[in-house]
Amino acid sequence: MPGRRTIIYLAFALCLSLLIALGWHWNSLRDQARLGAAYGARLTCSCRYVEGRAMGSCADDKEPGMALVRLTDRPENEAVDASVPLMATRTARFRPGWGCLLDPVE
Repeated sequence: MPGRRTIIYLAFALCLSLLIALGWHWNSLRDQARLGAAYGARLTCSCRYVEGRAMGSCADDKEPGMALVRLTDRPENEAVDASVPLMATRTARFRPGWGCLLDPVE
């Protein structure tokens, strides 16, 4: 049975390894989060304001792998916000004659 000190060292090494892996892949993860947020906002805006469906119905249209994308409807602006917590946020707005367009990146 390993000692308490060995378990602490192993836990520390595991946490450090996870932090290094996260740092190593951060740009890729951030880019995927931005892409997922933009896709989710545009898709859901089109569902809500072009097709006229309910928000609950539109949430079912998310692709596999988009579980972290959070969608928020803003009917007063005919807009949908999509975000991946702590990583990316995008907004798509309905424009008559144009459909749903993403707001420029800030």
